[in-house]
Amino acid sequence: MKRPPTPPPTPATPAAPALAPALTTLLTLAAAVIALAGLFFARELVGPLALAAVIAIICHPVRHPLERRGWPSWLATTAVVAVAYAVLAAMAAMLVYAGTAFVGLVRDSADDLAATAQSLVAWLRSLGLQEQATDAANSVLDPSTLVSFATSLGGSALGVLTAFFFVLAYVIFMAADGARYSRAGETFGPRIRPTVERFQTFNRSVRRYYVVNATFGLVVAVIDGLALWALGIPIPIVWAILAFVTNFIPNIGFVVGLIPPALLALVVGGWPLMLIVIAVYCVVNVTLQVMVQPKFVSDAVDLSLTLSFFSVIFWTFVIGPLGAILSIPLTLLARALILERDPQNWWLLWLSGDRTARPPGDPAR
Repeated sequence: MKRPPTPPPTPATPAAPALAPALTTLLTLAAAVIALAGLFFARELVGPLALAAVIAIICHPVRHPLERRGWPSWLATTAVVAVAYAVLAAMAAMLVYAGTAFVGLVRDSADDLAATAQSLVAWLRSLGLQEQATDAANSVLDPSTLVSFATSLGGSALGVLTAFFFVLAYVIFMAADGARYSRAGETFGPRIRPTVERFQTFNRSVRRYYVVNATFGLVVAVIDGLALWALGIPIPIVWAILAFVTNFIPNIGFVVGLIPPALLALVVGGWPLMLIVIAVYCVVNVTLQVMVQPKFVSDAVDLSLTLSFFSVIFWTFVIGPLGAILSIPLTLLARALILERDPQNWWLLWLSGDRTARPPGDPAR
């Protein structure tokens, strides 16, 4: 009997392999969305944790010279915690002083604020603006509005104080764990070296970033404070502190630090003084923060200006106002965890601003 002819092999469906990368991408995006949603709902815990991690990273090098001199590990860890607490105490003292002085200024200047608001409303009406616009302008400098704003800040201080205690606890734990993590290369050998080097690079970038920002912020704060003092603006030291703090917010920190002293100058000296304050800030802050500082920041962290600006908006949305100050370290951490572990992502690293990113086979790599 003749055997039936063998049917030709069924060709593999080309759509199946093609779906694998797309499915992987969708699963990755879904996981990222879930993770970000978790960060959003847990931002009251994640924000202090991120701040404590950054402070521990900044203060960690204190332990190295102490251990080289023979200090025991627990004593070197205590020194790291002491330095971190000193940094936190200085930050808290500046913010408490600035907030108290601001509330007192608003209460003492209630009549001047009301008079300025009325004159501003009259000027807007002379321009033929709608009643809604004048009401909005009236509420901006209304003393009751500013007092309620200052009171709301005082109410938020309880939440800030709670978060501050979380930070104090986190710093102790992270400083203690930092001593153990620094010996990971010796414990696990060469196989973990790429991971260790990746996070050592991340730590160095975070430290360089905050050193650069603190240096420029101090220079800007001194110049702005002296200029405001010479112009007769009340409590210039508060606005100098504000300029220093907002310098840690990339790109838009200058605007945040300008608005309060500019409005106060309008109340104290009218439009001419307000324009002078704006001009001084533009000359000093734009020159240093917009033209000079980004070059040093770029050299320190290798992030593009576009990604730096977007990271402020993104992390502020995810974990709140603290995300604006921690945006660059959080973006660097995300890049280290997601992109730097896979050599095939070299082009994404290059797009993010990493000037050392090269294809895997490039001799310059």
